[in-house]
This record gives sequence, structure tokens and C-alpha cells, in this order.
Amino acid sequence: MTIKSIYGFVAAGLLLTACGKEFIERPSLSGTTTGNYYNSAEEVRAATSTLYSGLPWRNYESRAQDAIGDVMGGNMFTYTDVEYLNFTMSSASERIGAAWGAFYKIIGYANVMIKTFEEKKASGGGASYLDPAIAECHFIRGTVYFYIARTWGAAPIITDPGATALSGNFNIPRYLQSDVLRFALEELKLAEAGLPESDVAGRLTKYSAKGMMAKVYLYQKDYTNAKAKAQEVIDSGKYRLVSDYNGMFTKTSMNNNEETLFSIQHQLSGDPWGTGNIKNPDRGAGALRTAEADAWEMYIPSLDLLKEYEFGDLRRKWSVMEHGWTNTAWKPQRVNAPKYNAFMANGFKYDTLQPVEDGGSLSPTRSNITKYFAGPGKSFGGDAVLGQNSGNNVVLLRYADILLIYAEATLAGGASSSDAKALQALNLVRSRAGLAPRTSFTLDQIMHERRVEFAFEGDYWYDIQRQGYAKAKAIIEKQNRGTVTAANYLTNFSEDRMYLPIPAGELVQDPELAKDPVPYYK
Repeated sequence: MTIKSIYGFVAAGLLLTACGKEFIERPSLSGTTTGNYYNSAEEVRAATSTLYSGLPWRNYESRAQDAIGDVMGGNMFTYTDVEYLNFTMSSASERIGAAWGAFYKIIGYANVMIKTFEEKKASGGGASYLDPAIAECHFIRGTVYFYIARTWGAAPIITDPGATALSGNFNIPRYLQSDVLRFALEELKLAEAGLPESDVAGRLTKYSAKGMMAKVYLYQKDYTNAKAKAQEVIDSGKYRLVSDYNGMFTKTSMNNNEETLFSIQHQLSGDPWGTGNIKNPDRGAGALRTAEADAWEMYIPSLDLLKEYEFGDLRRKWSVMEHGWTNTAWKPQRVNAPKYNAFMANGFKYDTLQPVEDGGSLSPTRSNITKYFAGPGKSFGGDAVLGQNSGNNVVLLRYADILLIYAEATLAGGASSSDAKALQALNLVRSRAGLAPRTSFTLDQIMHERRVEFAFEGDYWYDIQRQGYAKAKAIIEKQNRGTVTAANYLTNFSEDRMYLPIPAGELVQDPELAKDPVPYYK
């Protein structure tokens, strides 16, 4: 069990420091302890940087994020994760186990750091750099529990793995979803109180916490607080919508730009499978397949999403490759492929009329995804790619979300709104996309805007889910989840599919997880 492995790791550390007085009096000079480490801001920030790293997030952001957020949401078609397309996933499904493991691993890291930094502070460590680090950990822990609450509903809450390890009782219950959400919000409040007003690009600030709090409040339908927190972010003047929408996801030069409040940090290193972004090979057109940057077309745009774009919406070409889409900088070449090389000589053109072997693109929906596809490799005109990884950060919260949260929170469940400030927020997003401003808006129009704005970013399923079962069923069963040759409409979406099942391996090792959830707060 993932949780148990974290406990075991911590327990081993506790035993090593508690076996005899000599280990306290003469700590190993080569080992990291609270006595000989975390004595400077640099050492502490190096530790918390792992919470942003792609390594602990890897098994979520690689495929699980796509399967859960966009395949289930009806934004993506796939032949690989059909169970998520048709809502036939079981507790043995791979992406479910991967996401669960990643989330609780991150929580384990945050738990250990909070405990360690608090002990260091109690023994005289510098509060000026330990307090912001503790706040970073609370932000990460709160954010991950927000994901857990939306994905599984009721779930375990772990804050002190060391104490649990020493107790010997590893049978942790599931707690009510409302309590998991409350815990997530309390963590974010601690982060808001302890984080700085500003920091270097990529690091969390108070406004990262305020923005994530606004998102949690919106999920809870607490519109007053959602609006207030979104307003605080807007009033800060620290964020803006960037003009290069596609570049946010495909250019390393745009990592941590002025639109980003929180993102998973990626970098290319000597290890081609290290901390890079590994979404690249799952998304691009097969015609762009090279040794540097494979393109497996694992996830492609759904026909239903393509139908959702308004005429003239620039986000369509910024997010999707379709017939006629071009990039003159991409000139991949292949050995013994004269027709293909001739076709690519003047750059890549998405052409559904050419044979595939000559450079044509014939995916099942005649489209491919551009977001997080860096291109066919630096040597062929794309951004830097190593071992099919790119250095593009994965954005989890950006300013466009804050603007749309503000607009929706102003609507507050009403039929429509023509509030001037809410319209200004909504129309900033629409203006970047080249669309005419709205003079009033409804909830369905906000949800439309969110769907196309955040397509392929792993968020749409949660937008469907938070509207309740009846609305979710109506949305899901109206979607065409098929291909250009075979439409597919679901007719049996059931309420038990609103949340994912607990992974089978976890249930075997912790039977309490199979029982009804219990309150966390007494």
C-alpha cells in the first residue's frame, strides 16, 4: 500500500534516530538531520522544491490526468483508455492506481517536511525561512487533497505518518468528502497566512493560495467566498492573460509566465526520463514521429469538443491540429521516405488527404492536440526534447481560471447575470480568443467557456461533476464519444460513476477503505 510504504520509510528513520543515545549526541556527519541541515533558506527551499517537481507528480500528470480530466469529461478520444471513455473503469484500472499513488506520495513528502521543519523551528531554526517553507507544504497538501476529494469523494486523511507507523495500526478509514474538502481548505488558509506576497517565478505566493481557495469554494458552491478570493487575486495586479496562449504549453521560454499561479516544474536533464514533461509523445500527430520526439496519438480531441468551439475561436487552432493547420518550422525527416521528406520540406502541414506514409494525418477524429506537444524535436524546428520529454511545465492554476471563477461566483447559481465586473472578467478571456464580448451570461455559457479555455488541461470532468448527478448524466449522454466513422453515445451513465473506485490493491491491504466513510471532524 502506498500509504504504508510512506509509513515504513518514516518509521525506519525514527528507529535510526532512536536506537541509542549516541545517535543523538553524535549524528552522522554524512547524513541529513535536523541538527546538521536546514540551517539556511537555500537548504530549506531545495527541499520544498521537490514538491513542485515532476518526479512525485509523474504518475498523475502522465496519462491519469488525461484519462480522468479529459477522457471522462468527453474532451478526448482514446483507444488506450477506453474504460474511461465508456465509464467502465474498475478498482483495478491502471490510471486510478497511478493517480492515487502519486497523490499520497506527494502528501507523504509534505507531511514529513512539515514535521521536520516544525521540529527545526522548535530547536531554534530560523523562522524567517522555515515558516514560508511550512506554508508551501500546506499549499501542496491542501491542493492534493482537493484533487483527491474530487476524484474519489470520501478518502483517507493522513497528517502524521510517523505516529501512525509507531501505532502499528495501518487500517485507515475513508473520511466524508465534505471533511476532505474542509481539510483541504484549512490547509490552503495556512498557506495563505504563511506564504510571501511575492517570490521568484515558479514559487508559490499568497495569491497562489487565494486562487486555489477560490477554486475550492466554487466547488463547494460557496459563491461569496469564491468571489472574494478571486477578487483579491484580480486586485493584486500581479497576473495577466498572456497573448501567446499556445506558448504557455509548448515553449519552455514561457514557463512561469504572468498568467501562472501554480504549475508542476519540469526541466530537461542528463536523464532523458528524469523530471521532464512526458505528455509530449501521447499527443502529437503521428506524422511528426521522430527519434527525438515520438508521437503515439494516445489521446486526441473528441468530436464533441470540436463541435463546442464557436466560429472564430482562436483557441481551436491554439489547442488542436486539424486539416490545414501548419507549422513551417517543423521539418522532420525520415530515412528512406522520399515522399514524406518532400512533403515536410517546407514545414509541417496537417493534411487529412495525403496517405499516412507520405505525411498525412488520419487520426480517428481527424485531429490532434497541440497543448504540451513541443514539436518533433529541436533539430527539426520544435522546442527542446530529450527522450521524448519536454521541459514544459504543467499548469494547474492560471489567471484565466480566476477570471472565470469570479464571473461564475457572481452569477451565484442564478439564471443569468449582466454584472459589469463579472462581464469584464469573462470578456477578458473571450477577447484573447478573438470572440465578441457577451452582454450577459448564464451558467451553461460559463461552462462552455471553461471547457474550451481549459481543454486538455485535466479539469473538465470536475466541472461536469460539481454540477450534480442529474446535470452530469445529461451532459455525458449527449456527447458523441466516437470517431468520424462510428459515433458513440452513452445511455447508461449511473450515479456510482461520479467518483472513481478506490484502487484494488489498497482495498486488499486496508479493509477499512471498503466501509462507509466516517467523519474526520468530531
